[in-house]
Amino acid sequence: MENKIKAGIVGGTGYTGGELIRLLLNHPYAELAFALSRNAAGKKIYSIHQDLMGETEMEFSSELQSADILFLCLPHKESQPWLEKNEISPETKIIDLGNDFRLEGEFQDKNFVYGLPEVQKEKIKGANEVANPGCFASAIQYALLPLANKKLLNQVFVTGVTGSTGAGVKLQDTTHFSWRNNNISAYKTLSHQHLDEIKQTLESENKNSVGVHFVPWRGDWPRGIFVSATLECDHSLEELYQAYEEFYRDQPFVWVSREAINMKQVVNTNKCAIQLEKQDNMLVVHSAIDNLLKGASGQAIQNMNLMFGFEEQAGLKLKPLAY
Repeated sequence: MENKIKAGIVGGTGYTGGELIRLLLNHPYAELAFALSRNAAGKKIYSIHQDLMGETEMEFSSELQSADILFLCLPHKESQPWLEKNEISPETKIIDLGNDFRLEGEFQDKNFVYGLPEVQKEKIKGANEVANPGCFASAIQYALLPLANKKLLNQVFVTGVTGSTGAGVKLQDTTHFSWRNNNISAYKTLSHQHLDEIKQTLESENKNSVGVHFVPWRGDWPRGIFVSATLECDHSLEELYQAYEEFYRDQPFVWVSREAINMKQVVNTNKCAIQLEKQDNMLVVHSAIDNLLKGASGQAIQNMNLMFGFEEQAGLKLKPLAY
């Protein structure tokens, strides 16, 4: 493709920014025009993302440049202040990977569409601005959406464990290797920041209120999320599998498995794997994603592909890390 779209990144030194750089450097229809950084301007990109040595000689930029699409990879609640301070061409599409616009999409003359492609595909195709979902929010919504579609949700109890990259690149007490290694802990019990966006989507599908009781856990690996959602359900396992397979039939990145799933099947990919188990009237839905790809940057590229009319899987045909 001769005339590739130009993509810019604001906040290119973090984990999501780094993943976007990797994906854009290899995208068939897009090219990385610049990666903006407040602290690393003038430095080679590979000096921060060292795996990109030999892949690019680009430097981090200090100035905003023109682009067809802009990815905001800023800390949560910093995207709106940044947009207030910087003038963006109305022709430039925006994907925000923070949580500023996931619940309230209207801002100035912009209207952010919630970017969960498997339920919002047509809206995303016509959108100029997209609010990319959170990582735990994505994993939990994919696990429960077919049940919401059948109006089967009432009270759901969810546990989920995530790798250390989910906490961001800035060092914290709970991301030190010596603390995290061979360790596990719960955090933000029943109060995780993704709960509101999860309920927003599920209640829209379920047409009724949904109780989501979520206990997140810290895992001692870098990347990947595994979620288990438990609820009462009188439908047979075969009926439920048919509902899931039908709901995701035309979705290229969601795979419903009748065998046990594991996290390594999806790490380093934009896939979500789902498995169901049932005992008496209790149903458990497992889902697994890579928090940096299907939970962040991969999903952002998927949304970009939809916004520009590209093949949905373009630049996202990635192999999992099996070992």
